[in-house]
Amino acid sequence: MVEIYGNTVDNEARCTHYHSMVDIIAIKFKCCNKYYPCYKCHEENEKHMTKRWSESEFDQRVVLCGVCQYEMKISEYMMSEACPNCASHFNTRCLYHYHHYFEI
Repeated sequence: MVEIYGNTVDNEARCTHYHSMVDIIAIKFKCCNKYYPCYKCHEENEKHMTKRWSESEFDQRVVLCGVCQYEMKISEYMMSEACPNCASHFNTRCLYHYHHYFEI
């Protein structure tokens, strides 16, 4: 089982900031190589600045489905609304936060 850091509220990657039924992903931060449910959790728990994944790194498996623990490539995650492994739906509004994690 992959360890998810931050202010989690359950074992499916929900946190105190984002905890709806579809808030089930965690992202591995490039700067510390740790999975966090959201950028706010990262900011509250780390003392370093966030480093974002560049477009040339979108083939890296750094997005975790909290339901089945499948690690997706960034490009795979950005092109879907559900986990390609277990079909659990993601929060489609997460795309408004991509700029916190990815250089787009």
